[in-house]
Amino acid sequence: MNKINHIAIIMDGNGRWGKKRGKSRNFGHLKGVEVIQNLVKESIKKKIPILTFFTFSTENWKRPKKEISFLFKLIEDYFSKEINNLKKNGVKISILGNIKSLPKKIKKCLLKSTNLTKNCKNIRVNLAINYGSKHEILNTFKILKKNQTKVTERNFENKLYTKGVPDPDFLIRTGGKKRLSNFLLWQLSYSELYFVDKLWPDFTVGDYRKIIEQFRKVKRNFGNI
Repeated sequence: MNKINHIAIIMDGNGRWGKKRGKSRNFGHLKGVEVIQNLVKESIKKKIPILTFFTFSTENWKRPKKEISFLFKLIEDYFSKEINNLKKNGVKISILGNIKSLPKKIKKCLLKSTNLTKNCKNIRVNLAINYGSKHEILNTFKILKKNQTKVTERNFENKLYTKGVPDPDFLIRTGGKKRLSNFLLWQLSYSELYFVDKLWPDFTVGDYRKIIEQFRKVKRNFGNI
Protein backbone atom coordinates (compact mmCIF):
# COMPACT_ATOMS: atom_id res chain seq x y z
CA MET A 1 0.00 0.00 0.00
CA ASN A 2 1.24 3.47 -0.88
CA LYS A 3 2.59 5.60 1.93
CA ILE A 4 1.24 9.17 2.06
CA ASN A 5 3.65 12.02 2.81
CA HIS A 6 1.88 15.00 1.26
CA ILE A 7 -1.63 15.81 0.05
CA ALA A 8 -2.44 18.95 -1.95
CA ILE A 9 -5.96 20.37 -2.09
CA ILE A 10 -7.73 22.91 -4.31
CA MET A 11 -10.78 24.04 -2.32
CA ASP A 12 -13.10 25.00 -5.14
CA GLY A 13 -16.79 25.84 -4.79
CA ASN A 14 -17.15 28.00 -1.68
CA GLY A 15 -18.72 30.92 -3.52
CA ARG A 16 -21.09 28.76 -5.55
CA TRP A 17 -22.12 26.93 -2.37
CA GLY A 18 -23.08 30.20 -0.69
CA LYS A 19 -24.98 31.50 -3.71
CA LYS A 20 -26.93 28.23 -4.09
CA ARG A 21 -28.29 28.80 -0.60
CA GLY A 22 -29.42 32.33 -1.35
CA LYS A 23 -26.57 33.84 0.61
CA SER A 24 -23.25 35.48 -0.22
CA ARG A 25 -20.10 33.93 -1.61
CA ASN A 26 -18.49 34.88 1.69
CA PHE A 27 -20.92 32.62 3.55
CA GLY A 28 -19.43 29.76 1.56
CA HIS A 29 -15.89 30.79 2.46
CA LEU A 30 -16.86 30.84 6.14
CA LYS A 31 -18.30 27.32 5.92
CA GLY A 32 -15.25 26.12 4.04
CA VAL A 33 -13.01 26.82 7.04
CA GLU A 34 -14.83 24.09 8.97
CA VAL A 35 -13.91 21.56 6.28
CA ILE A 36 -10.24 22.51 6.54
CA GLN A 37 -10.35 22.00 10.31
CA ASN A 38 -11.96 18.58 9.92
CA LEU A 39 -9.42 17.40 7.37
CA VAL A 40 -6.47 18.58 9.44
CA LYS A 41 -7.79 16.63 12.45
CA GLU A 42 -8.32 13.53 10.32
CA SER A 43 -4.85 13.83 8.79
CA ILE A 44 -3.27 13.99 12.25
CA LYS A 45 -5.14 10.80 13.19
CA LYS A 46 -3.87 9.11 10.02
CA LYS A 47 -0.34 10.45 10.61
CA ILE A 48 -0.20 12.28 7.27
CA PRO A 49 2.77 14.66 7.62
CA ILE A 50 1.90 17.45 5.16
CA LEU A 51 -1.21 19.12 3.77
CA THR A 52 -1.15 21.99 1.28
CA PHE A 53 -4.28 24.10 0.74
CA PHE A 54 -4.61 26.47 -2.22
CA THR A 55 -5.88 29.43 -0.20
CA PHE A 56 -5.45 32.53 -2.40
CA SER A 57 -3.96 32.59 -5.88
CA THR A 58 -2.18 35.37 -7.75
CA GLU A 59 -5.21 35.39 -10.06
CA ASN A 60 -7.65 35.88 -7.16
CA TRP A 61 -6.75 39.59 -7.06
CA LYS A 62 -9.21 39.92 -9.96
CA ARG A 63 -12.09 39.20 -7.57
CA PRO A 64 -14.21 41.97 -5.98
CA LYS A 65 -12.29 43.94 -3.35
CA LYS A 66 -14.95 43.19 -0.72
CA GLU A 67 -14.47 39.44 -1.19
CA ILE A 68 -10.69 39.74 -0.99
CA SER A 69 -10.95 41.81 2.19
CA PHE A 70 -13.33 39.24 3.68
CA LEU A 71 -10.96 36.36 2.88
CA PHE A 72 -8.01 38.10 4.52
CA LYS A 73 -10.10 39.05 7.55
CA LEU A 74 -11.30 35.45 7.79
CA ILE A 75 -7.70 34.23 7.92
CA GLU A 76 -6.74 36.87 10.49
CA ASP A 77 -9.70 36.08 12.74
CA TYR A 78 -9.10 32.35 12.50
CA PHE A 79 -5.49 32.55 13.59
CA SER A 80 -6.34 35.07 16.30
CA LYS A 81 -8.83 32.62 17.82
CA GLU A 82 -7.20 29.28 17.06
CA ILE A 83 -3.42 29.74 17.23
CA ASN A 84 -3.18 28.26 20.74
CA ASN A 85 -5.22 25.22 19.72
CA LEU A 86 -3.05 24.77 16.64
CA LYS A 87 0.06 24.76 18.82
CA LYS A 88 -1.57 22.38 21.30
CA ASN A 89 -2.39 19.95 18.48
CA GLY A 90 1.10 20.19 16.97
CA VAL A 91 0.08 21.98 13.75
CA LYS A 92 2.94 23.77 12.03
CA ILE A 93 1.75 26.55 9.71
CA SER A 94 3.85 27.37 6.65
CA ILE A 95 3.17 29.80 3.80
CA LEU A 96 3.83 29.17 0.12
CA GLY A 97 3.71 32.27 -2.03
CA ASN A 98 4.78 35.89 -2.29
CA ILE A 99 3.63 37.40 0.99
CA LYS A 100 5.79 40.52 0.58
CA SER A 101 3.13 42.20 -1.53
CA LEU A 102 0.23 41.34 0.78
CA PRO A 103 -1.44 44.03 2.91
CA LYS A 104 0.50 44.79 6.09
CA LYS A 105 -2.08 43.37 8.50
CA ILE A 106 -2.48 39.94 6.87
CA LYS A 107 1.27 39.69 6.32
CA LYS A 108 1.91 40.36 10.02
CA CYS A 109 -0.71 37.77 10.98
CA LEU A 110 0.82 35.09 8.76
CA LEU A 111 4.38 35.72 9.93
CA LYS A 112 3.27 35.61 13.56
CA SER A 113 1.39 32.34 13.04
CA THR A 114 4.29 30.64 11.29
CA ASN A 115 6.70 31.80 14.00
CA LEU A 116 4.48 30.61 16.87
CA THR A 117 4.02 27.14 15.35
CA LYS A 118 7.48 26.62 13.85
CA ASN A 119 8.42 23.88 16.35
CA CYS A 120 5.18 21.88 16.03
CA LYS A 121 5.68 18.29 14.88
CA ASN A 122 2.35 16.50 14.31
CA ILE A 123 1.55 17.94 10.89
CA ARG A 124 2.71 20.69 8.57
CA VAL A 125 -0.08 22.69 6.96
CA ASN A 126 1.03 24.75 3.98
CA LEU A 127 -1.23 27.63 2.99
CA ALA A 128 -0.61 28.74 -0.59
CA ILE A 129 -1.37 32.46 -0.36
CA ASN A 130 -0.70 34.92 -3.19
CA TYR A 131 0.64 31.84 -4.92
CA GLY A 132 0.93 31.17 -8.63
CA SER A 133 3.02 28.34 -10.01
CA LYS A 134 4.13 30.19 -13.15
CA HIS A 135 5.39 33.06 -11.00
CA GLU A 136 7.16 30.57 -8.72
CA ILE A 137 8.91 28.88 -11.64
CA LEU A 138 9.96 32.15 -13.32
CA ASN A 139 11.14 33.56 -10.01
CA THR A 140 13.22 30.45 -9.37
CA PHE A 141 15.01 30.81 -12.71
CA LYS A 142 15.70 34.48 -11.90
CA ILE A 143 17.23 33.51 -8.55
CA LEU A 144 19.46 30.88 -10.16
CA LYS A 145 20.57 33.35 -12.82
CA LYS A 146 21.23 36.11 -10.28
CA ASN A 147 23.30 33.75 -8.13
CA GLN A 148 25.02 32.31 -11.22
CA THR A 149 23.93 28.86 -10.09
CA LYS A 150 23.93 25.97 -12.54
CA VAL A 151 20.41 25.05 -13.62
CA THR A 152 19.86 21.49 -12.48
CA GLU A 153 16.72 19.81 -11.19
CA ARG A 154 18.11 19.71 -7.66
CA ASN A 155 19.23 23.36 -7.65
CA PHE A 156 15.91 24.39 -9.11
CA GLU A 157 13.87 22.55 -6.48
CA ASN A 158 16.00 24.07 -3.72
CA LYS A 159 14.76 27.54 -4.73
CA LEU A 160 11.05 26.71 -4.95
CA TYR A 161 8.65 27.70 -2.16
CA THR A 162 8.42 23.98 -1.39
CA LYS A 163 12.12 23.51 -0.71
CA GLY A 164 12.62 20.45 1.48
CA VAL A 165 9.00 19.33 1.08
CA PRO A 166 8.24 16.09 -0.79
CA ASP A 167 6.05 16.47 -3.86
CA PRO A 168 2.35 15.79 -3.26
CA ASP A 169 1.41 12.13 -3.54
CA PHE A 170 -1.97 13.23 -4.78
CA LEU A 171 -4.14 16.27 -5.42
CA ILE A 172 -7.80 16.65 -4.51
CA ARG A 173 -9.86 19.29 -6.30
CA THR A 174 -13.49 19.82 -5.38
CA GLY A 175 -16.11 21.83 -7.27
CA GLY A 176 -16.43 19.74 -10.44
CA LYS A 177 -13.66 21.46 -12.41
CA LYS A 178 -10.84 19.37 -13.89
CA ARG A 179 -7.87 21.70 -14.06
CA LEU A 180 -4.83 22.66 -11.97
CA SER A 181 -5.41 26.44 -12.05
CA ASN A 182 -1.72 27.36 -11.88
CA PHE A 183 -1.18 25.33 -8.69
CA LEU A 184 2.07 23.45 -7.98
CA LEU A 185 2.67 22.72 -11.68
CA TRP A 186 6.24 21.52 -11.09
CA GLN A 187 5.46 19.61 -7.89
CA LEU A 188 2.40 17.78 -9.24
CA SER A 189 4.24 16.26 -12.22
CA TYR A 190 3.78 12.69 -10.94
CA SER A 191 0.94 13.15 -8.47
CA GLU A 192 -2.33 11.25 -8.71
CA LEU A 193 -5.28 13.57 -9.41
CA TYR A 194 -8.72 13.25 -7.84
CA PHE A 195 -11.48 15.54 -9.09
CA VAL A 196 -14.62 15.68 -6.97
CA ASP A 197 -17.99 17.07 -8.09
CA LYS A 198 -18.97 18.20 -4.59
CA LEU A 199 -18.47 21.85 -3.70
CA TRP A 200 -15.84 22.38 -1.00
CA PRO A 201 -18.21 23.03 1.95
CA ASP A 202 -19.97 19.72 1.16
CA PHE A 203 -16.72 17.71 1.15
CA THR A 204 -16.70 15.40 4.17
CA VAL A 205 -14.17 13.44 6.17
CA GLY A 206 -15.82 10.33 4.70
CA ASP A 207 -15.06 11.58 1.17
CA TYR A 208 -11.49 12.24 2.24
CA ARG A 209 -11.08 8.74 3.66
CA LYS A 210 -12.38 7.16 0.46
CA ILE A 211 -9.83 9.02 -1.66
CA ILE A 212 -7.02 8.07 0.72
CA GLU A 213 -8.02 4.40 0.45
CA GLN A 214 -8.20 4.63 -3.36
CA PHE A 215 -4.73 6.15 -3.48
CA ARG A 216 -3.21 3.50 -1.23
CA LYS A 217 -4.16 0.84 -3.81
CA VAL A 218 -2.91 2.69 -6.91
CA LYS A 219 0.10 1.20 -8.73
CA ARG A 220 2.55 4.06 -9.24
CA ASN A 221 5.14 3.47 -11.98
CA PHE A 222 6.82 6.88 -12.35
CA GLY A 223 7.59 6.08 -15.99
CA ASN A 224 8.53 2.47 -15.28
CA ILE A 225 6.37 -0.59 -16.04
